Amino acid sequence: MYKLCTQGRNPVTKPYPYITDERSNEKITALIYALYAASFLVGITAIAAIMMNYIKREDVAGTYLESHFRWQIRTFWFAMMYSSIGIVLLLILIGWPILIATGFWVIYRITKGWLRLFDRRAMYG
Repeated sequence: MYKLCTQGRNPVTKPYPYITDERSNEKITALIYALYAASFLVGITAIAAIMMNYIKREDVAGTYLESHFRWQIRTFWFAMMYSSIGIVLLLILIGWPILIATGFWVIYRITKGWLRLFDRRAMYG
């Protein structure tokens, strides 16, 4: 239940669930970007990605990865909003441009986030 965690020369005992490894969190963040990218082929992966965002959010608090999680969560919810508006407006044929623009916007956000993650840089906004 408790795991020994050494930081410098002083060993500190912390409960196991709260020990986080930045490398594993980076891998999880990259996996979430991959799930969002895969959602263009298999939509359900976006649901898995947003669930992972909310479940792992506390683990990345206070790190540069927190900004990536905020970026991913906002991308999901704004894409849902724009897609919903586009679907409703399909009835009067102006929904297609909105849906296409939303798709390009999501691709941009995934790409931008992934590139900054690989550079180990925080997202902005």
